[in-house]
Amino acid sequence: MKISPLFKKAYDNMRPGRITMEGFLGDDERTLTDIISEDEKEVKFLKMDFEIISSKLKYFLNEGLKGLGEPLTVDKKWLVRVDEARGRLPCPFEDKIVNKKTVYVKNVEKNLDFFYSDLSIHLIEAHHFFEGKGSTFRLEPSLIKQILEI
Repeated sequence: MKISPLFKKAYDNMRPGRITMEGFLGDDERTLTDIISEDEKEVKFLKMDFEIISSKLKYFLNEGLKGLGEPLTVDKKWLVRVDEARGRLPCPFEDKIVNKKTVYVKNVEKNLDFFYSDLSIHLIEAHHFFEGKGSTFRLEPSLIKQILEI
């Protein structure tokens, strides 16, 4: 399968040191199209969809902002904290620049948690990209389903 120029450029941008020091791929050696394709299959298998995932991630980001950097309880079930870093971060697909916010969500009942960023939301919503295996901000679809109860 031939890689489009957009995907080639995005893949290059995802390498360590391009946009972020660690990059977006972790230790994943698959092609970008394979990473996205396999995650799309996983999302379908888990009976989720990208609109619901991104909507739920945005919900916790927006609720967490109300805590002004302090953790707060959302819907009596999730502990959420949003931290804001200085600067902005470009999407490796070069279609959007977002503020750098990190979101911590813990499902207190299940004792499961994860971190994500506002860029993670955009990557999932617009590109179906959860980042490569081993990446710091990789979001496993199965973990999203468990923690957010989608």
